Amino acid sequence: MTVDPMRYSKLSQGVDRVFLDANILFSVAYGSPGLDLLWNFAEKNLCLLFASNYVVKEARRNLHDPDHLKKLEACLSKVQIVPEVDPEMPCPIDLPEKDRPVLLAAISIKANYLITGDIEHFGKYFGQTVSGVKICKARDYLRKT
Repeated sequence: MTVDPMRYSKLSQGVDRVFLDANILFSVAYGSPGLDLLWNFAEKNLCLLFASNYVVKEARRNLHDPDHLKKLEACLSKVQIVPEVDPEMPCPIDLPEKDRPVLLAAISIKANYLITGDIEHFGKYFGQTVSGVKICKARDYLRKT
């Protein structure tokens, strides 16, 4: 399913639209204090946090401790969950099949940033803007704000 980008961009004009990869959700559920800053920024209306059903499912699948799952759900209450993109949509950069839906979802909602800790697959793109989305680690985003 294709997301209507205007639905999300109208809500966030002038505010960073930050798409979160599953490893960010996973890490915040484990209690990474640095990542809690993202949620603090969102509470102060400095950014809007987004994730897709795809990344949420991946994060949940990798969490087994009930306390971590509870923290994830609390964090997700402040994240706008967006639908999946069309799997046939071409990806503008070379990514493994499992990572394409992450970038494509970020692009489809006109996110300004894709925050990921996936150095193996996204690392060579860190600091680059692809179809309007800057790919970076959380600490790089937090430094810029």
